[in-house]
Amino acid sequence: MGRYHIRVATGAWLYSGSRNRVRLWLVGARGEAELEPQLRLARGEEEEFDLEVPEDLGPLQFVKLCKQHSLVDDAWFCDHITVQGPGACAEATFPCYRWVQGKGVLSLPEGTARLAGDNTSDVFQKHREKELKERQQIYRWATWKEGLPLTIAADCKDDLPPNMRFHEEKRLDFECTLKARVVEMVLKRVYTLLSQWNRLEDFDQIFWGQKSALAEKVHQCWQDDELFGYQFLNGANPMLLRRTTSLPARLALPSGTEELQAQLEKELQNGSLFEADFILLDGIPANVIRGEKQYLAAPLVMLKMEPNGKLLPMVIQIQPPNSSSPTPTLFLPSDPPLAWLLAKSWVRNADFQLHQLQYHLLNTHLVAEVIAVATMRCLPGLHPIYKLLVPHIRYTMEINTRARTQLISERGIFDQAVNTGGGGHMQLLRQAVAQLTYCSLCPPDDLAERGLLGIPGALYAHDALQLWKIIARYVEGIVYLFYQRDDVVRGDPELQAWCREITEVGLCQAQDRGFPISFQSRDEVCHFLTMCIFTCTAQHGAINQGQLDWYAWVPNAPCTMRMPPPTTKEDVTMATVMGSLPDVQQSCLQMTITWHLGRRQPDMVPLGHHKENYFSGPKAKAVLRQFQTDLKNLENEITARNKQLDLPYEYLKPSHIENSVTI
Repeated sequence: MGRYHIRVATGAWLYSGSRNRVRLWLVGARGEAELEPQLRLARGEEEEFDLEVPEDLGPLQFVKLCKQHSLVDDAWFCDHITVQGPGACAEATFPCYRWVQGKGVLSLPEGTARLAGDNTSDVFQKHREKELKERQQIYRWATWKEGLPLTIAADCKDDLPPNMRFHEEKRLDFECTLKARVVEMVLKRVYTLLSQWNRLEDFDQIFWGQKSALAEKVHQCWQDDELFGYQFLNGANPMLLRRTTSLPARLALPSGTEELQAQLEKELQNGSLFEADFILLDGIPANVIRGEKQYLAAPLVMLKMEPNGKLLPMVIQIQPPNSSSPTPTLFLPSDPPLAWLLAKSWVRNADFQLHQLQYHLLNTHLVAEVIAVATMRCLPGLHPIYKLLVPHIRYTMEINTRARTQLISERGIFDQAVNTGGGGHMQLLRQAVAQLTYCSLCPPDDLAERGLLGIPGALYAHDALQLWKIIARYVEGIVYLFYQRDDVVRGDPELQAWCREITEVGLCQAQDRGFPISFQSRDEVCHFLTMCIFTCTAQHGAINQGQLDWYAWVPNAPCTMRMPPPTTKEDVTMATVMGSLPDVQQSCLQMTITWHLGRRQPDMVPLGHHKENYFSGPKAKAVLRQFQTDLKNLENEITARNKQLDLPYEYLKPSHIENSVTI
């Protein structure tokens, strides 16, 4: 005879509670007992009750649930169940954090993380094998577009597994705020119907509504060369700039540019010459919007680092040489102001394309989805790496599915407003896959390869490296708890299957691009897991948040260009500039979408501060607490630094980084 004290916690989300009856069983090593509680499964509440069991159940292994209904299957979101056994027994925790639906029996194992065992008669081994078999039927791969990473098999958000869907608050906020922004867009369009649209100042007519302080700064200073250069280091896309080691072969310097060549050579020798080459856009077909042809270019911009840390453009080549134009026009800061401004606008438009498609969609969203699907297919809930990763895949499948059906779909936002839309964006993504290497996702390797280490003004680079180190310590703390030796890593079939699933399946044979197909040591596991968490959190934060600041003032980052690139300087007029930049409808759409996607999410979970307790052991919880302390210390350092800056860099403040890709 023994008394058990049981607590049943219901999620805090809208509609988490249920009016249905729930049956519970306690399963121990020496028996099981059915409970007959009259639970009130209310949102955000915890039910407690005691149970007298006539026999000794032994160490508790599972709690089994069965939700019963007659007419309406009222889904219940169960957070967790805790059980205090008789005498001095330790409290056992059974994590759930999922929806309970239908009439089937759900078995929740005791929350201690366990590696796969060789003993097939072990009840936990049988449970994990059954769980993976079921999950692999639910989480299936699909080919969204040939040549791109695989995705979850879901044609629309309603096809997704319930536990990958937005919670109701998130759904309502996402859909209602988008509708509100669409109304704002229509009002702006109506407001400008009877107005002139032939000067840069006319963009002020739509520059109202939701915007940030930095967006206002961009509005005031976007034409300055200093701000133009700054964006390559710390703007929405800090991923393209690299230190020049030799003058690019595509930079054709015609007769009469000897002074420029000498300046470039001098900066090169001093190690202060940098470049941003958009050659990936060369040959990409441009969109046709409402019957009007749009235009694309593949610019090259050379920049110099001043002793005071300012990065300033020296020359812009809008298009690479070709057989019909072996020496393209070079645009210089000394050119007529409108010609130089238009050249910079072509660079900013090209940066918009690579930022959104290569560095945002491909390198964070699609990679995060591969990690998420592989995790659900290969790692059972008892696996320590599942417990480590699952907080970092929240909402990723739904936000990506929405993007595929609304943003980059046929007749989606890209087709309506962006010059790579209409098919060019897919061609660009396929070409970008070749540059998606393992090293490109790891800041220590990527920044070293681009020559950006040790630059005082490279704030993204500095903060990314600090976060990488902090995440690496966190990962190592968890991995070393459960893998005491390298041979334990090599002998873990679930971990090895997860690795292969990501590289060979999800990323489509990416071993040729440096991704591993197996882990031979604890260090290899730690490095790969650090990449996974960094990509799903910090890197996405750095790439996503800047849209609101840098793209709200449309001339700073035009989503499309409506006239061909200039080939002469003297003929560029204000009419040329305005005729090239997006029209009113395209500009309104750009402002609406970038605000919607770049804003802070109301239900945002900061990095490392998820409320779910997947680990039940004190050592793992101590590792998480240390991670949170390290993040807080970095937060304080960044806050103190930013007080000294004219342009604070906040995208990698830990409190601004979401715990997963959710938007």
